[in-house]
Amino acid sequence: MSASASASASASANSLYFGENLEILRNEIKTESVDLVYLDPPFNSKANYNRLFRTPKGHESHAQITAFKDTWHWGEQAEREFDELVQQPNIDVSEMMQALRRFLGENDLMAYLTMMTNRFLELQRVLKSTGSIYLHCDPTASHYLKIVLDGVFGKEHFKNEIIWKRANAHNDPKQFGRISDTILYYVKNNGATWNTQHTPYREGYYESHFKRDEQGRYFRTVPLDAPRHGAGSPGLLYEWKGKMPASTRTWAIKREKMEELEEQGLLRYTRTGTPTLLQYADEMPGVPLQNIWTDIPPVNPQAQERLGYPTQKPLTLLERILRASSNEGDVVLDPFCGCGTAIHAAQKLKRQWIGIDITHIAIRLVEDRLRAAFPGIAFEVHGTPKDFDSARDLAQRDKYQFQWWACSLVKAEPYQGKKRGADSGIDGVIYFKDDKTPKKIVVSVKAGENVSVPMIRDLGHVVNREKASIGLFVTLTKPTAPMRVEAVKAGYYQSPVGPKPKIQILTIEGLLAGTEKPDYFDLMQGGLMSRKPEREVTAIQLGFPESAAYLSEVPITEETPRKPARVARAAKQRKASRKTA
Repeated sequence: MSASASASASASANSLYFGENLEILRNEIKTESVDLVYLDPPFNSKANYNRLFRTPKGHESHAQITAFKDTWHWGEQAEREFDELVQQPNIDVSEMMQALRRFLGENDLMAYLTMMTNRFLELQRVLKSTGSIYLHCDPTASHYLKIVLDGVFGKEHFKNEIIWKRANAHNDPKQFGRISDTILYYVKNNGATWNTQHTPYREGYYESHFKRDEQGRYFRTVPLDAPRHGAGSPGLLYEWKGKMPASTRTWAIKREKMEELEEQGLLRYTRTGTPTLLQYADEMPGVPLQNIWTDIPPVNPQAQERLGYPTQKPLTLLERILRASSNEGDVVLDPFCGCGTAIHAAQKLKRQWIGIDITHIAIRLVEDRLRAAFPGIAFEVHGTPKDFDSARDLAQRDKYQFQWWACSLVKAEPYQGKKRGADSGIDGVIYFKDDKTPKKIVVSVKAGENVSVPMIRDLGHVVNREKASIGLFVTLTKPTAPMRVEAVKAGYYQSPVGPKPKIQILTIEGLLAGTEKPDYFDLMQGGLMSRKPEREVTAIQLGFPESAAYLSEVPITEETPRKPARVARAAKQRKASRKTA
C-alpha cells in the first residue's frame, strides 16, 4: 500500500508545515479532508520562484533558494519520481506521462511536469468530493500542465481557464507584451461548491438599461416568458391571470414562483397582460463574474500589502477565488504557500487553512504576517523549532538546517544558496539601504556549546574583508562577558539615525522570545524588514453586514463605475463608523 493510500492522520486546521510538500501531503493530510486547493508553484527552471530576498543591483544573490532545483533538471530524483508515476494505479496518468516523455525527452520541462504530476495526484486524493483546485501559472508551461490536470482530474472536470491581467504594459522585445497569468480551475466532481461572484455594472449602464421611479431609484422590468424548446416543460405551461404564453413560448418560472412574486408585489403587466418582473438596481448584485479578470491590479510596490516577495499575489485575487469555491469553515490548502497570501485570505474569510513551504524563511514570513494582521491568532507550526529546547534538538540533529533556520529568525538569506561545506565565516547575508548606497550585513550562526572571544574577533575580520557594515553573531549558547566586551571593541557603524554596533551578538533564546533583534536602519521599501500587513478589520466590525463584504473586492479607483444606492449607503455607513471610532 502506498504512503498516500495509507495516510490516516488529519492535518490540524490552521497549520503551517515546513518541508517537502509531497512528503507532507502523503504523511500528514487525510484523504478527502480539504475543500479548496490553491497553488502558485514555480513555473519553470529559468527563474528562482521561491526567492524571498531583494538583492541590490550589482550584487549576485548567494541564496536564490531554488527549493526545487533537483526537480527542475532531469536526473536521479526525476527518474525516481517518474517511475512512481508509471506504477501508480491511475493508468490514464501513467500512459499520458510516458507519451509526454517520448515527445519531450529527458529535459528540464519533463522533470518539472513529473514533479507537478506527483503532487497533483496527492492533491486530488486529499480533496473532498465537493472540492476544487485552482492552479496559478503562466504561458511557459500552462498548456502542458492542463494536459496533466486533464489526466489527473478528468477533462470533464475542467471548468475554466481564467486570465488575470497582472500588469498594464510590458516592453517585451520582438513580441507582444506579456501582461497576464493563467489560472486553471478544476473540480473533483460536478457537485463542487460554487458561489456566483459579481462585479459592478459598467459606467452608464443604469442610464441605458433602467428608469427612475418617484423616489429616484433605478428600476427595470424583465419579461417572464421564454422561448419554447421542443414540447416545452409541463411545469412552465399554465394559465396565469387568464393568459397563456404564446404558442412558441413558455413561462420562465413555475406557478409557485409566480405566485410568490405576485404576493411580494414584484409583478408588473404589459398592455397585453403578460407578467414581467420588477427589479431595482440597488438590490441587484451586479454582473456575474466572467473568466477574464482585469479589475484586480498586482501588488503595488508601495502598497502596505507588499512584503517583498517577488511573485506575491494581491489579497483580493485570493479572496475572490475563496469566495467562489468555498464557504466559512471550509479547509483551504496551499502546498506552495510562499508569503502566505492564500493563508491570509482564508483566515480573513473565516476558512480553516493548511500551508506548506520548503523554506524556513517563508514559514517565518507567514507567521509574522498572520500575527500582524490578526493579533491573538492561534495556529500551529510543524517542522520548525518552537522553543529553545527544540532549537537545540535541531542543532544536534542537523547543523546546516539549524543555520538556515537561524538565518530566517533575522530575515537573512542563507549564504551560498544553502550549500553545505566551507562558508568563509558567513552563514547568511542581509542587504539594506539607509542612504542611496546598498549596504551589507553578514551573519555568523553558531550551534555549538563552546563559543568564545576568538569567534567574535573572526567575525570582525569577515566584516572588514566583505566590506560589510555590520556583523551579526547568532548563538545557541549564551555569550560570555568577555565576548560582549570584544564586540564593543569592534566599534560602531555610523548610520543616518545614529551609531549602530558593528558587531551585534544575538541569542536564539532572545530572538525566539522577541526580546532581541538586529539593530539597523533600513530604507528598502518592500523589503522583509520594513513591511508588515495592516491589521484586518471585518465587515461586521465596520458596522455593516458580512454579506456586503464582497464589495471590498473591487479596488476603488477613478475608473470605478458608478455603484447602485446600496453600495453608496454601505460606503457612507463605513465612513461614519470610522469617524465614530
